[in-house]
Amino acid sequence: MSTIITVENLSKSYGMKVLFNDVTFGVEEGDKIGLIGVNGAGKSTFLKVLAGLDTADGGKITKSGGSRLEYLPQEPVFHEGATVLEQVFKGTSPEMRVLREYEKALEESRQQPEDERLQRRLIDLGQEMDTVDGWKLESDAKIILTQLGISDFSATVESLSGGQRKRIAMAGALITPADLLILDEPTNHIDNDTVAWLEQYLAKRKGALLMITHDRYFLDRVATRMIELDKGTLYAYSGNYSQFLELKAAREESAEASEQKRQNLLRKELAWMRRGAKARTTKQKARIQRYEALSEQSVDLSENKVEINVGATRLGRTVIELEHIGHAYAERRLIENFSYILLKDDRVGIIGPNGSGKSTLLNIIAGRLQPKCGKREIGQTVKLGYFAQENGEMDENLRVIEYIREEANYLPTADGGTISASQMLERFLFPPELQWNPIAKLSGGEKRRLYLLRILMSAPNVLLLDEPTNDLDIQTLAILEEYLDEFPGAVVTVSHDRYFLDRVVDRVFAFEGEGKIEPYNGGYSDYQERCELRKEQETATKAAEEEKPVLERTRERPRKFSYSEQKEYETIDAVIAEAEGALKTVRSRIENAGADYTLLQELTAQQEEMETRLDALLERWTYLTELAEKINDK
Repeated sequence: MSTIITVENLSKSYGMKVLFNDVTFGVEEGDKIGLIGVNGAGKSTFLKVLAGLDTADGGKITKSGGSRLEYLPQEPVFHEGATVLEQVFKGTSPEMRVLREYEKALEESRQQPEDERLQRRLIDLGQEMDTVDGWKLESDAKIILTQLGISDFSATVESLSGGQRKRIAMAGALITPADLLILDEPTNHIDNDTVAWLEQYLAKRKGALLMITHDRYFLDRVATRMIELDKGTLYAYSGNYSQFLELKAAREESAEASEQKRQNLLRKELAWMRRGAKARTTKQKARIQRYEALSEQSVDLSENKVEINVGATRLGRTVIELEHIGHAYAERRLIENFSYILLKDDRVGIIGPNGSGKSTLLNIIAGRLQPKCGKREIGQTVKLGYFAQENGEMDENLRVIEYIREEANYLPTADGGTISASQMLERFLFPPELQWNPIAKLSGGEKRRLYLLRILMSAPNVLLLDEPTNDLDIQTLAILEEYLDEFPGAVVTVSHDRYFLDRVVDRVFAFEGEGKIEPYNGGYSDYQERCELRKEQETATKAAEEEKPVLERTRERPRKFSYSEQKEYETIDAVIAEAEGALKTVRSRIENAGADYTLLQELTAQQEEMETRLDALLERWTYLTELAEKINDK
């Protein structure tokens, strides 16, 4: 297996912050690598450096001869005025150039069918398409776009939603011939069905893959290697996400044991130094140097997490009640006749295709949107916390801790105490030295995490979360999940993250068809199982319905014998008698075979064949006899 790209001693810093230092690793053919780390660790920068869109401070990147890389950023750039297919067929490769020119010539020839020059150009480009296997790429592009929910290939990219544009960029990355495909958060802003399709597509794809994603099921089912960027160091692990968790736990246990051993040695050396070490002999000098070396070593074993039992304002009997609500935009129904009484300990997940109305339902629950019909009632004791898809307004000149203290200095805990804003920041991976940084210096993911913490600092007793897993790293998601375990109120979340839904919710609202919302008990996997069972039942019912007319036609056939049936009817009694006699003979031989196991085996096989033939003859005799009776009754 050959190496596609090799990284040696790669380093990158921004100011005083080290993103990665002295990183060495390689990507081989067939590798499917997941890159994880907390927001702000430098993951996206690392991918950009590999893709050649950013430069490292030091180190070396070597690509094997002829290897091609394709990179999909979190925020793709779109060409002004480009159609869907023009955007998909971007890039400078020969295949993409020919595809773009062919699609353009095809459109021009449709508009000017009499132009002979255009027709000749189209023929020439068709020959080039043959050379670069362009027909397959074109077909693949249209299939992928359709799978991603894009059906109008001639629409301009500007006329589409942000989610649709992201999927167009993804289609372009997937069809572009590349030895290494690099994806930065490909599962953000796409629905569950699309994530499941992408998961299967990438698992089957032959080329190498390097991706950043927070989707833990996705990593488990696609990745064959994991790399973790942690405080400037890159750690490599074989296997998928589940195996990574086991190997990381073993590594941290080993590091902890080494640190304890170092601390014991340090205490002994410190005691010796305090007794008055004199640096006169070579032995004493070596011991002093060993003490200094031990003192300079440091192993960061902190988890950056403060244990908290969160508190919240007391909830009364009435939380939020929806009664026969309905909503539509223009002629399109999003919600029709939906009712639900939210209980104070509910954990509800809202799922469905993009554009089906999930965020609309959440906004109605929050009171941010009035339904077209129906009624929403909210309890007097309810204090809502709403985590929207877009961050609230942030004054980026504020320091991190100042932004949180604007909401609250302290948060009540379940035991009647309080926890400070600084402690909450630590739990959400903002160590003390980062708390005094201006917000402007944070990464996009760190700002998202800070915005989430501000919502939680308001001490809500009902949490509404709209796609909370977008742009949050896995470690932050794990912290949020633990927080929700302890949260003494209701939680309603819109999410496409299957792991998060399984981990957090015990009820699912699924958008199924225009305006129809179906409730299911359990998490996302429970919902999926019910859907699969329903599909199997529908398939079985459809098959039975398709078979029924055939049986009816068989029963309604003309009441007369064909020539062959007449002959068969006249002789079938004799044939059955002969078959019964032969079977009786074989059974007799079996009884007399004794211990001759070879003969027994042969005779038993003959008996099974004869019994099967006799059953078929008897079934045929029944049919012919019934047909004869019908003919005689005419």
